Amino acid sequence: MKILSWNVNGIRAVIKKGFLDFLKKEEPDVLCLQEIKINDAAILKEKFDFPEYEEYWNSAERPGYSGTAILVKSSEVYKVKSFNDSIGVKEFDQEGRTQTLEFEKYYLVNAYFPNANHELSRLDYKLRFDQALLKHCQKLENPSTGSGQAKPVIICGDFNVAHEEIDLARPKDNVGNPGFTDEERAWMTKFLTKGFVDTFRSLHPDKVGYSWWSYRFNARPRNIGWRIDYFCVSAKLFKYIKKAFILNQVTGSDHCPVGIEINH
Repeated sequence: MKILSWNVNGIRAVIKKGFLDFLKKEEPDVLCLQEIKINDAAILKEKFDFPEYEEYWNSAERPGYSGTAILVKSSEVYKVKSFNDSIGVKEFDQEGRTQTLEFEKYYLVNAYFPNANHELSRLDYKLRFDQALLKHCQKLENPSTGSGQAKPVIICGDFNVAHEEIDLARPKDNVGNPGFTDEERAWMTKFLTKGFVDTFRSLHPDKVGYSWWSYRFNARPRNIGWRIDYFCVSAKLFKYIKKAFILNQVTGSDHCPVGIEINH
């Protein structure tokens, strides 16, 4: 089973930049998207139909902002048992930042983490989101109310943080900047100590690979990038991960897709 994640920086824009060719070439079984930037349900239904996939959309209330989507290949093998687009916190849910699909053996969480913004004006908001999402994932693993079935979790998306110095091209120049603050990095460390595994870094301890490049300063051709898009899994799932990779040749957004292959 191949699962991909991609911050497309606008679904309408990426469609014009070869998205359908990408979908045809890669043939993911599941594709998680972030920052779809559209909240018009009628337009989504009319213009963004992918016949081979079941579509799950979670738009932000604010037009042209944030939002997530998941495409799941139409098949009994990948049958979705339930779908949830809420983590129970209105200030985050209204921005369309999360989706949770339940499959037979695990949950898949698609997440678009907030950006701390320049001057760190949204750092507190992001840290609250971080904590709420961790709590959500822990509840999926171990429901306390008995209302859900305990299963391991795959969480993917744009985390908007480079965890270690290896995860960005110029760490010393970016200390304290959005995505590389001590607070954000500490949360990522905490997240991984709570029983989750960063699949790419665990399989490739010393490999340099980036998933986002600024549009400024010719950053992408010069490969001055950041690894801020992740696939993390519950520790008990990690042994089933066959591959973790970054598709850094795929263009169309300031991010590139990342992915895993997992024994279903």
